[in-house]
Amino acid sequence: MTEELKTDQPSTPEARDFASFGIRSEVVEALAEQGITHPFPIQALTLPVALTRHDIIGQAKTGTGKTLGFGLPLLQHVHGPDDPEYAALSHPGLPQALVVLPTRELCKQVGEDLRAAAKHLSVRIVDVYGGVAFEPQIEALTRGADIIVGTPGRLIDLSRRKILNLSQVHSIVLDEADEMLDLGFLPDVERLLSSIHHDHHAMLFSATMPGPVIALARRFMTQPTHIRAQDPDDQGATVATVDQFIYRCHAMNKVEVIARILQARGRDRTIIFTRTKRSAASLTEELTERGFAVAALHGDLGQGARERALRAFRNHKVDVLVATDVAARGIDVDDVSHVINYQCPEDEKTYLHRIGRTGRAGASGNAITFVDWDDVPRWGLINKTLDLGLPEPVETYHTSPHLYEDLDIPTDVTDRLPRSQRKLEGLQAERLEDIEGKGGRGRPAKSGRGSSNGRGRGRDQGSSRSAAPEAKSTRSRQRRRVRKSDSD
Repeated sequence: MTEELKTDQPSTPEARDFASFGIRSEVVEALAEQGITHPFPIQALTLPVALTRHDIIGQAKTGTGKTLGFGLPLLQHVHGPDDPEYAALSHPGLPQALVVLPTRELCKQVGEDLRAAAKHLSVRIVDVYGGVAFEPQIEALTRGADIIVGTPGRLIDLSRRKILNLSQVHSIVLDEADEMLDLGFLPDVERLLSSIHHDHHAMLFSATMPGPVIALARRFMTQPTHIRAQDPDDQGATVATVDQFIYRCHAMNKVEVIARILQARGRDRTIIFTRTKRSAASLTEELTERGFAVAALHGDLGQGARERALRAFRNHKVDVLVATDVAARGIDVDDVSHVINYQCPEDEKTYLHRIGRTGRAGASGNAITFVDWDDVPRWGLINKTLDLGLPEPVETYHTSPHLYEDLDIPTDVTDRLPRSQRKLEGLQAERLEDIEGKGGRGRPAKSGRGSSNGRGRGRDQGSSRSAAPEAKSTRSRQRRRVRKSDSD
């Protein structure tokens, strides 16, 4: 039986800077270059314990900075080839630390964050996740890796192939453990942990702590300290800086309402969540035709297309991302001012993780949820469970005065973005070129380069006119398969 110490602290950043915790000067310098000088609460509470290599269960609301809470202790105790301590390692080149995450997007994001913090170190950080070829990851591991950031499935595959050797791992992090439970990854995680035989330092981070996650922690951790960062004035399940609006909206009017919301004053990047891949694809097409810079992210897209969509969103080439719940975890993008739930979430956990994409790291944000008439009972359960105080969704249309007042929308906007305000960059430019350059409005171009029609098929099956019937037949078969299984 492990011993737990629960700590509740205000969610205001500590006065201490990172250097005062004894963080390596190279890491402090890299953080300062990103404008990060003072820790957030979960970091300030975690660092003194983790730096002394005590096991930790860290719990905080999504968007409060857990990544650096475990990332900085890893970088403190992992040595790269340029460090004097590296030569003293029993097996230089084998991984010294392992970070396990539930999704590809979160894996890439955490990997990028760690590399940014380790900018001035020689530590080698390798991302390992599914949906892409094995060869580049095998090559990176062969060259040597000090920190592995990966998803359970790909880690298990590489371990079975005797390519990934975890025998020298001395630090383990499980991030978003509750999501791993929901996705059925806990058995894989236990298999990974059981392959690490010697004493190790373990850190588990999660927004919620269901029973199976606590049981896992008790089996693989030694007297972990349970750290919970909580503001006494912010006791709700959601972050206080996020304004929540719940509208009962007719399905035929949702796109009209969204077109107005996207023209609100001060709107920055926006994520719109849908339940199904088909809804994400059709909504992306609708908004594109209305002149908005939109990218789609859903399960029908290959990993390359998903990465291009996220890159365009992060680089401001598009400012609206239409996504299924595959993106609810792992999108840590600055300046997301609005999250829109196009359809009511399935449960309270999905709701929390969706709206957690805005109001991150102390910023403010807006979360708008559309509730269909049939979903009113479901919303009632979410509201009751989270104690939001929003039991009755307000009936709302694109002409409703309260919509414009709630979200600071100019009263003279229309259902289309004026052409002078449209962004024709990146994926949006390619998309409009394919749609308008050939084949007419709303009709994908038949070119060898392929069209971007929002349904995740990427390239056409042929590059010549003679191949068009075969391509059309292939696309028809794909449509039938999508109709049979349109879930995430």
